[in-house]
Amino acid sequence: MTDSVKVFAPATVANVTCGFDILGFAVDAPGDEITLKKNNQGKVIIREIKGDEGRLPLDPGKNTCGVVIQHFLRDLALDQGIDIFLHKKMPLGSGLGSSAASAVAAIYAINELMGKPCTRKELLPYAMEGERVACGAAHADNVAPSLLGGFVLVRSYDPLDTIALPVPDELFATLVHPQIEVRTKDAREILKREIRFSDSVRQSGNVGGLVAGLLMSDYQLISNSLVDHIVEPIRAILIPGYDEVKAAAKEQGTLGAGISGSGPSLFALSKGHQTAYNIGEAMREIFNAMDIENEVYISKINQIGPKVLD
Repeated sequence: MTDSVKVFAPATVANVTCGFDILGFAVDAPGDEITLKKNNQGKVIIREIKGDEGRLPLDPGKNTCGVVIQHFLRDLALDQGIDIFLHKKMPLGSGLGSSAASAVAAIYAINELMGKPCTRKELLPYAMEGERVACGAAHADNVAPSLLGGFVLVRSYDPLDTIALPVPDELFATLVHPQIEVRTKDAREILKREIRFSDSVRQSGNVGGLVAGLLMSDYQLISNSLVDHIVEPIRAILIPGYDEVKAAAKEQGTLGAGISGSGPSLFALSKGHQTAYNIGEAMREIFNAMDIENEVYISKINQIGPKVLD
């Protein structure tokens, strides 16, 4: 059994417009890297965090990575000390599942290091606890696709039930991250506690339509279903230029665009790489005109999830 392991876990798009807290998919980049090493001190110790500008806690009981590893070792009655070296290769508060990528990298790495006693699905509740530490809610729409790969539906939280959805071969995602921060806690607090019955019905229809569109590789149905009647109208006010950026994506042929997670990143789905690239350039131009620095990522749906690095 090895004494150290290095793991990459991918960023994710959660909600996917109409699927608040129940839909998400993984992308190829960006993501987080973690290195775990066994120690003889019998403790979980965070030795180093890079890329966070000193913002993340080094106390393992308050850190996403530390908490999931502590829970894992405790539940499996493993008396093993672990040194953690985390490299944040994606921005915090981006809406791209930053905390989820760290949690998934940590739980996948500790499982590998200890000889793979758990399946990936058995690791999911641990990753969700990392989300609880990060934002106060143990939602799975980021950690599930990051851990399991692909496009994932969270059918139920009690009991936890996740379903992998197939995706059309030519489906691409464009992600644009503007250099502003929207805290997940803040983005959740502004949401309404009650919604109209009619909005619930329309939203349910779109979720069903999106799932059916993915199953049938029906791009038009996917496009028709990428509409949010509940969350997006409220959260859009947190993102400068939101309407203009979304309109620019539409002009370039997007199937649909929306807020990635709680924002400020935006995503757009499209058919084909060239269309995805054109959408990214158009969205970038809007943010550039507003003097907002941004990064653009283009990816197919990542079907692998986390992976061990050499």
